[in-house]
Amino acid sequence: MASYIDWIRSFCLSLRHATEDVQWEHDLLFRIAGKMFCVANMEPGLSPTKIAFKCTPERFAELVEIEGIIPAPYMARNHWVAIIELDALRRPELEELIRNSYQLVREKLPKKTLAELEGKPAAAKAKKTKRTQAAKRRR
Repeated sequence: MASYIDWIRSFCLSLRHATEDVQWEHDLLFRIAGKMFCVANMEPGLSPTKIAFKCTPERFAELVEIEGIIPAPYMARNHWVAIIELDALRRPELEELIRNSYQLVREKLPKKTLAELEGKPAAAKAKKTKRTQAAKRRR
């Protein structure tokens, strides 16, 4: 395994509720609630892509102008970039971009899923609200 995998893995798993899984034989996926926010290639010899992550449309346009960063194969339409040269960005900047990817994905999660992640009974609260509304209508 390449050395970058160790720090990417450590960093991604430090983000709250992040999980990891191997998919497509050689890609290490990092997810929140089943949604990908970062992919690390464990076999760089099979593909030039080393790390891929989501970003905003504006940041996507900026990043793909940097040598060593390309639109991520299959995911560019969703504003994912792929790092093919690790020295294209400094590690702190890369970590910040991955953290932003995590936030972008987390923000798109349904409220119910977010509540479940936080251990809050969202469904019970919704039922109670509906019962309260029904009782008010009867009055």
